Amino acid sequence: MQFHTSIYLASASPRRHDILQQMGVPHVVLDVPSPPGKDEPLLPDEAPANYVRRTAREKALRAVEWIASQALPPRPILAADTTVILDDTILGKPVDADDARQMLARLSGTVHSVHTAVVLYHAGELHELVSKTEVRMRPLSATEIDAYCATGEPMGKAGSYGIQGHAALFIEHIAGSHSGVMGLPIFETGQLLRQLA
Repeated sequence: MQFHTSIYLASASPRRHDILQQMGVPHVVLDVPSPPGKDEPLLPDEAPANYVRRTAREKALRAVEWIASQALPPRPILAADTTVILDDTILGKPVDADDARQMLARLSGTVHSVHTAVVLYHAGELHELVSKTEVRMRPLSATEIDAYCATGEPMGKAGSYGIQGHAALFIEHIAGSHSGVMGLPIFETGQLLRQLA
């Protein structure tokens, strides 16, 4: 499939940039400032599946406002959010190495799910799809967790691991989208971008 329309990627994630390049999607990375307060807060009684959709939509809408405020040329906007869910609990990005160790210890030997919501803003409308992937992580020793955290890779990643990096050694099985666990599901993203053809 040929992608001709250049879009804005409202994400600083190098993984999402790489995936769009892999797909052959011309794009410009848009560095939208984070809102004040806690990063991607969870609302009271908000279900994890709703959280990931809302957060992706909010990223897209912040990008719309940023483009207008900076008088940038209009283009379609792609935004995404990835959330790791274990027992109906969201495991977000770790605040420090200790937090990462605790998350990895919780994920060790379990099956968890990774939801990535993808939102396309185009012609004044939001379009969205969600990728859901089940991931089975083998049991990890404390030594392995410490060694992994020492690489710095867990920082900035939902659930404190990157499936495209050293943590691939920990993953026994996935059912769903590998690229979705990385942060941008190729199939769902392609479905959304077909609207621009």
